[in-house]
Amino acid sequence: MATLQKIRNRAGIAIAIFIGMALAAFILGDLFKSTSSITRSNQMNLAEIDGKNVTYPEFQAKVEELSEIYKMNSGKTSLDQQTTDQIREQTWQNTVRSLTMQDIYERLGIGVSSVELFDLVQGKNPHAIIQSIFRDQNTGTLNRSAMIQFLKFQQSNSTGKERAYWLFIENQIVEEQTFSKYNNLIAKGLYVTNDEAKNDLKGRNHQANIQFVAKPFSSISDSTVKVSEDDLKAYYEKKKENFKQENNRNIEYVTFPVVASKADEDKLIKWINDTKTEFATVEDPAAYVNINSDVPFDGSYFKKGELSPDLGTFAFAGKVGDIYGPYKENNSWKLAKIQKFEELPDSVEVRHILIRVNTQPELAAAQKTADSLKNLIVVKGMKFEDIAREKSADTGSAAKGGDLGWVRRGMMVKPFEDASFFGKVNDIQVVKTQFGIHLVQVTNRGKTAPNVQLAIINRVIEPSSQTYQATYTSASKFASQNQDIKKFNDAITAQGLNKRIANIRENDKDIAGLTNSRLLIRAAYKASVGSIILSTEGTPIFELGDQFVVASLTSEQEKGIAPFVTVKSRIETEVKKEKKAQQLIEKMSGKTDLNQLASSLNVTVGEAQNITFESASIPSVGYEPAIAGAATALESNQVSKPVVGTNGVYVVKVNSLNPGADQDLASGKQRLAASINYRANTLAFEALRENAKIVDKRAKFY
Repeated sequence: MATLQKIRNRAGIAIAIFIGMALAAFILGDLFKSTSSITRSNQMNLAEIDGKNVTYPEFQAKVEELSEIYKMNSGKTSLDQQTTDQIREQTWQNTVRSLTMQDIYERLGIGVSSVELFDLVQGKNPHAIIQSIFRDQNTGTLNRSAMIQFLKFQQSNSTGKERAYWLFIENQIVEEQTFSKYNNLIAKGLYVTNDEAKNDLKGRNHQANIQFVAKPFSSISDSTVKVSEDDLKAYYEKKKENFKQENNRNIEYVTFPVVASKADEDKLIKWINDTKTEFATVEDPAAYVNINSDVPFDGSYFKKGELSPDLGTFAFAGKVGDIYGPYKENNSWKLAKIQKFEELPDSVEVRHILIRVNTQPELAAAQKTADSLKNLIVVKGMKFEDIAREKSADTGSAAKGGDLGWVRRGMMVKPFEDASFFGKVNDIQVVKTQFGIHLVQVTNRGKTAPNVQLAIINRVIEPSSQTYQATYTSASKFASQNQDIKKFNDAITAQGLNKRIANIRENDKDIAGLTNSRLLIRAAYKASVGSIILSTEGTPIFELGDQFVVASLTSEQEKGIAPFVTVKSRIETEVKKEKKAQQLIEKMSGKTDLNQLASSLNVTVGEAQNITFESASIPSVGYEPAIAGAATALESNQVSKPVVGTNGVYVVKVNSLNPGADQDLASGKQRLAASINYRANTLAFEALRENAKIVDKRAKFY
């Protein structure tokens, strides 16, 4: 019994130990999972704004939302890199403003109610965004019927795109209105006193006719001005705020352009000469061009003057099937074959009815609608203009019975243009474009002239794979043999290469002169000063557009006050300028006769008329606001003390004063208040933005 009890007791202890170990493992496991989760979360942090984290997924979702809105507005199905970058930047600015202002709005109780939002959309005075979107192109006023039609459509449309678009618009209106209320609160707290308005009017009206003596700093040689290390450090400590800098890097790089060799061009010339015989015999030149040319067949028609002189002479003296070339144009070798001749007008008068198509399923229904409307006009005898006013989705032309007026070639999308310029007057054609289904009717044609259509084989002179490989080998050899800055620079000099320099910031998208260089910028921020920059794959060779680039990181500057050593040369220039100014002040002090002063300094007396406080630039001197400041502070016939300016030291005399015409105090107060309010709106947000302590990590992801 005792033994059993011992076993139970020991078992209890063992079980307790086991449970304890299990709990420990569970807790530690949770801890590790939590730590791992936190690490992953930190890795996905794109920014911190006013203490609030912004993760990459949530930011990218906003970018994609704005991208879809842009596509809907522009009618595009894809976006180029520049547009994507602009949308990304706009999303960033929106995010910064939203998170910076969020707590402030809550503390002040600023918001937009649903009733107010309804009024901003459908009330007597709709928001500017609504007026912009639904503006009638003819009258310039809000088209309420178009707005109501869209609101009904977005509620019933099955795709949900229009609904998403509308929610985005509403959100923009709410944000703009809320921000406007905040700005109005600031504006109501500002007041312009009579004295402020009087001083402002005085500054505007105080026009002085002056004489002045100028002695530039450059009149004293730098070599005669001695400055010590203590002088420089004292200036640096006194004016540290002048040396604020952003996070940036300095790189040096060389390029190895991949350029077609003479052998590459000779090979292309042989190919195009061999092709000429076959091109002359093909039954479908357009299809042949699409298979063999770098540029697809263009069915456009040209007048003689629209072609190059030699090609124009050939085309209008030849017959269908004749071939011109090979000939070189820009960076291509070409063959041109005469396809057709047509008598075409320069312009036509045309009208249309548009049936909008947003999705593929809508296409068949739109086609049936178009056929039905055509039947009403052609068979039933209804007027085109009446149906256009009632049925056309192009509201701008619908108000004019579908009339687009006189249009020239190149103004319309190709299917519409072909129907307009090749169709007969008064015939009704059904045409499909990216905008939908059109009923097109030409009502008048301009004067016709001979036009020619050409089938052109266009082969661009491009480097071969052998040339590409040879250029890469040169870049690779250079990079492998020059792994530090000294060797890098020595090799550039020895090989006669062109070294280029760039200063880049972490979020820059491109380096001037380099294509798609974002990859190099990101790599530069991971490199060590004095080393060759490596890509994420560990290679020192960056393929950017049509060239290889090898770069080195020469220096880096972190955000904040620039170190003394990096701005020492700038400080030396400023300290020398101060010492020169002191010397000139001593020479020019105590002199009230400008002619005598000018003679002693071996200069002439300058003159300027109607100088005001805002006259930053002075005739014959340039940018010198110090002269304007001195002139507006003096009375008539008064001479100033020596004034230190941007480029030298000046003594100013006011010969006469003009009272000025603007004496309206009330208008002056209104003008000054408007100016202060405008500046306050901008500066208030900038101050809040600065105080928000933004940590921007976008460069990690883009």
